Amino acid sequence: MAELNVYRPFDGGLIRSIPLQSTNDVETAIATAHGLFEDRQAWLAPHQRIEILERVVEIISSQVELLTRLAAEEGGKPYTDSKVEVLRAINGVKLAIEHIPQIKGEQIPMGQTAASVNRLAFTIREPIGVVSSISAFNHPLNLIVHQVIPALAVGCPVIIKPALTTPLSCLRLVEILHEAGLPKGWCQAIVCENEAASKLVTDPRINFLSFIGSSKVGWSLRSQLAPGTRCALEHGGAAPVIVDTSANIEEVVPSLAKGGFYHAGQVCVSVQRVYAHQSFCRELAIKIAEAGEKMKVGDPLNPNTEIGPLILPREVDRVDDWVQEAIEAGAELLSGGKRISDTCYAPTVLLNPPENVRVSQMEIFGPVICVYSYGNKDDAIRRANSLPFAFQAAVFTNDLDNALYLTQRLNATAVMVNDHTAFRVDWMPFGGRDSSGVGLGGIQYSMHDMTRDKMLVFKSPSL
Repeated sequence: MAELNVYRPFDGGLIRSIPLQSTNDVETAIATAHGLFEDRQAWLAPHQRIEILERVVEIISSQVELLTRLAAEEGGKPYTDSKVEVLRAINGVKLAIEHIPQIKGEQIPMGQTAASVNRLAFTIREPIGVVSSISAFNHPLNLIVHQVIPALAVGCPVIIKPALTTPLSCLRLVEILHEAGLPKGWCQAIVCENEAASKLVTDPRINFLSFIGSSKVGWSLRSQLAPGTRCALEHGGAAPVIVDTSANIEEVVPSLAKGGFYHAGQVCVSVQRVYAHQSFCRELAIKIAEAGEKMKVGDPLNPNTEIGPLILPREVDRVDDWVQEAIEAGAELLSGGKRISDTCYAPTVLLNPPENVRVSQMEIFGPVICVYSYGNKDDAIRRANSLPFAFQAAVFTNDLDNALYLTQRLNATAVMVNDHTAFRVDWMPFGGRDSSGVGLGGIQYSMHDMTRDKMLVFKSPSL
């Protein structure tokens, strides 16, 4: 059997070798999940799901340190941020437990016409069916929670394919689910190459696809879905921020530095494009650069590290290519712009890169913040909205009129006021629009997406 070697992104050391699964394994997983869903006698009652998830909370809570180190080691996110991820994962499971009793339908009024008398009608919500989840590397535990737990909470069998760079946190979560009492067929992890995974998208027995990854891949997968299969696609963005003249720069700087350099910029809503009024643009950019230079870059297992490695050395090469292209085209380099090692890149600030270079046109997914000057707010809005991506955006202002004006005109699914674009809590709706995706994540929103309505109409002369 072929094996997958899982390496530490920081130093390339081998963490573990695990078996790679085949196309036949994928077929077996789909058949198992489909068979469970077809057999209503095998369905888990709501109280059973609640009891299992409560035990999951207990087990994860007892293993926070182990899971933190595992996520940091395989994903490269610093220890402190990885611990936050594990605590968020616990909260995500708790949210699912809280929302299981909210899975309900509604009464549909009858008797409004002569043809509808003597009838009682209402809807119920049923699990949609087999859920296939394909995940990304950058939050190796919490993304899995968001793609697996809502499915189980509403009664759907789920098959999860983690990123091949970070499968270990996923495998451990599935083990925890089984330790908590979940029958094994209800959650299956598949670690396989993309070719073998194609059936997780195209097979007609898949009722719902949850995908987190690049827009190129996501939209391609959507075109391959069987008729009737629903999906939620979460892609990347190039998060814009508008800072107006009323903002307090001393408060803006740490927020933007954190939002742009957190996890080495490998977050779909990382601060990427900052539009600052021309009267203070350079000052703001210099202060962000200075903040980045003070951040400790290095081993994610060191509790003092603030910025870890990129997931693969080739990503360091790519980010550097983009940065050098921008500098050659006229961007002013204020900080960074260089490799620290084969796996780490210095926090970088570019001032006024041209609009036609890649750092201005595409998602960087690296520790790079671009700062642009603007003269009037409508120009800033136009430029912020100029890309096909639309995920989360931000506005920094102490002017209420400006806050209302800008938030209503920015093309985004969420706009933060006086906070960075990467803010998220697990109960809020989260997702992209336009090229950045379709559907909304967030525990209860995913739970709703993974159910469907059935209407029941009773006719009786006595009604």
